[in-house]
Amino acid sequence: MTMDADVRTNFASAVRWWRKKHGITQEQLAERADLHRTYISDVERGARNLSLESISKLAIALEVSVATLFGVAHIRNEETDLGNHDRMGCEFVEILMVEDDPADIELTLQAFKQARFTNKVQVARDGVEALDFLFCRGQFAGRNAEDAPHMILLDLNLPRVNGVEVLRRIKSEKRTQDIPVVVLTASDRDRDIAECRQLGAKAYITKPVNIQRLCEVTPAFQMNWALCRPSVATPA
Repeated sequence: MTMDADVRTNFASAVRWWRKKHGITQEQLAERADLHRTYISDVERGARNLSLESISKLAIALEVSVATLFGVAHIRNEETDLGNHDRMGCEFVEILMVEDDPADIELTLQAFKQARFTNKVQVARDGVEALDFLFCRGQFAGRNAEDAPHMILLDLNLPRVNGVEVLRRIKSEKRTQDIPVVVLTASDRDRDIAECRQLGAKAYITKPVNIQRLCEVTPAFQMNWALCRPSVATPA
């Protein structure tokens, strides 16, 4: 796995933040994670490209999920925020994944599971099902319209109603137009990507989806990398 400079820097802040929260040294973290002391130092300096195995070891050692470990990377003032963070509520982002290929669905859900990703994922297997879910029609007629997903992962090659048309309808309706949409595509040369951008798609991910690719695009949504939206802090 290759991590770009921004991802490494943010991940470094996250590891440092959780290590200090647990009140342990780099040496202790290295022992817990079965990694070398200099490796931990490099991670916290943002000087390491980490493997998925090392990321998982660090998450287990710090007693958090991989997604959560990415998720606190946005914290800037670590020492000041250590006390405040515990008092902040957290609204976990729900995801609607619109994908018809069983293999791609399985790969995506498996990637989330391996990353200990705990957010709720609703799967729609064609364009009609996706629109019915979003607009509370058909089999979803009894669903609360207020419980809209916070993010949509949208495949383009869908049966019944294709992904571009689904996106067009999402962005044409007031109650759904602000939901961030990530287009899922088999190739970054897909000619529909430009049209999706014009229609309002926030980003695209080349399949198969994995936690790294998701973490790389979610900052554009003003959500942190755990896909957890901080709610307003309540007074102590």
